[in-house]
Amino acid sequence: MQATQSQVPVTVLTGFLGAGKTTLLNRILTEQHGHRIAVIENEFGPEGIDNELLVADTNEQIVEMNNGCICCTVRGDLVRILADLKAKRSAGKLDFERVIIETTGMANPGPVTQTFFMDDDIASYYLLDAVLTVVDAKHGHDTLDEQPEAQNQVGFADRILLSKTDLVSEGEAASLKERLVRMNPRAPIRAVHFGEVPIKEVLDLRGFNLNAILEIDPAFLAGEHPDAAKSDTGHGHGPGGDHGHEHGHDHDHDHDHGHHHHQHDDAIKAFVFQSKRPFDPAKLEEYMGALTQVYGQDMLRYKGVLFMNGTNRRMIFQGVHMLMGADVGRPWGKDEKPATKIVFIGRNLPKDAILKGLEACIAR
Repeated sequence: MQATQSQVPVTVLTGFLGAGKTTLLNRILTEQHGHRIAVIENEFGPEGIDNELLVADTNEQIVEMNNGCICCTVRGDLVRILADLKAKRSAGKLDFERVIIETTGMANPGPVTQTFFMDDDIASYYLLDAVLTVVDAKHGHDTLDEQPEAQNQVGFADRILLSKTDLVSEGEAASLKERLVRMNPRAPIRAVHFGEVPIKEVLDLRGFNLNAILEIDPAFLAGEHPDAAKSDTGHGHGPGGDHGHEHGHDHDHDHDHGHHHHQHDDAIKAFVFQSKRPFDPAKLEEYMGALTQVYGQDMLRYKGVLFMNGTNRRMIFQGVHMLMGADVGRPWGKDEKPATKIVFIGRNLPKDAILKGLEACIAR
């Protein structure tokens, strides 16, 4: 078996408690789609999810990890279980072609994704395909307000699946979508009803593939300029900002809930660096190394197409926390104007300082 040449794709399924992860997973496992899927399950407490519900009418291999919080203790266990699955598959004892890891609702997906960067044996055999995050439209705003882990899950997502949209108004759903785009503009958002989603929407997305298209929501880029202008004028204060605050105060009593969400300042935010001038490779490498040393724990995902001095090819790079990878991409086209575009998604990152630091890495 030529495992290293044909890696086993792995999907990480995350989302807060009650968002609908298990419903979605059950549909994936029971739908007649022809995929053979091994599932790694992690739940709080001594009991896993209802196995009879999960594996009804399927021959899928279920591996449960019930030893506590995924972000604290699972990394070693995940490597062990993935290695065990690999050994059984190689020996012909198990037959599967892909893996889905469902994390507990309280988990930060960071340590799970890092596993595929840090362990060479795992990285060579498995391909981290994408992180899917399920968000509950009914309770999404409140969950994001109250739970930092839910914000991490949104920040890590390659695709966001919005559940329970039938329980909210169009306006409420739109408000939540706007908030999610501000937090993570590179993740397309899809509504799902009781886990009903085409299999192609959740598998083989290649969200972690360096050469995959850099997806950034155009509406987010359009919104970058007003945000930047606002921060340049003292965080929106001044005559115009003060008037807006007074006006909003009139509505506090009867519209506080919606007003609060609209104005909410999430810890997880995204911003984009763009330039039509090339980077100095040595300066950029030194700066990114220093940046990740200081802010790595709060840098959830960053990914970009780079215009580098001294080469006619684009450089594709991405990182998770302090771990970065880079790959040489295709040459710039004859009619293509080389340019850099990098999206950063992180927690309370100093946007202006990072943008200035990257600007200082431009070749002179």
